[in-house]
Amino acid sequence: MKIISWNINGIRAVLKKGFIDFLEQEKPDIVCLQETKIDDDTRLSLNLEFDGYQSFWHGAKRPGYSGTAILVKSSLKYSVKNGFGFPIYDQEGRVQILEFEKAYLLNVYFPNANQELSRLPYRLAFNEELLKFIQKLEQKKPVIITGDFNVAHQEIDLARPKANEGSAGFTKEERSWFSKLINAGYLDSFRLLNPDKIQYSWWSFRAAARSRNVGWRIDYFVISAKLRKKISKAFILDQVQGSDHAPVGIEL
Repeated sequence: MKIISWNINGIRAVLKKGFIDFLEQEKPDIVCLQETKIDDDTRLSLNLEFDGYQSFWHGAKRPGYSGTAILVKSSLKYSVKNGFGFPIYDQEGRVQILEFEKAYLLNVYFPNANQELSRLPYRLAFNEELLKFIQKLEQKKPVIITGDFNVAHQEIDLARPKANEGSAGFTKEERSWFSKLINAGYLDSFRLLNPDKIQYSWWSFRAAARSRNVGWRIDYFVISAKLRKKISKAFILDQVQGSDHAPVGIEL
């Protein structure tokens, strides 16, 4: 099974930048999207359908903001749920749960702390409630968490760690929570299979950051340690254009 996750920075924009060709080339079994930026009414008016996939959308109440979506091969057996039971977060369309017979897959768009860290308390509260939710699911079956985590965990995960200490996405609090998730029995799949590899999944639009590869790795597949032997590949498709993020993926 091949699963891809991608912060697309707007479904309408990425459709104009080769998204259909990307699906046809990569042929993933599941695609988890973040920052779809489309509410339910607008989505229905566009009649978004993708050949061979069932699509499930979780839009934010605020137009043109946040949102997640999952595309799943029609041949698979699963159930889908939007939200994890907290209206303050669910109204921003941040979490989707895909349940299979032997595992859960969570598609998550973690809140950004914002440049002035004005949303750091909101983001940290979200983190804690999500971890509690994940641990409850884990009691039933293993969990895979994917999406835009909006944090670089270690210094190897961004090009300029010293210059960004304390900045949104590289605060002590955000990094500590990621460590807490790992210590709770989860594995950063990319770092597990590529322990020393320097590769990024997001670049600022400023100062030609992408062409100079001044980036951050903030998009992840974090998997239950119970699935360690099941994972065969973890990768970043950093040559794929269409968003300020690159798609990331795993093969199980």
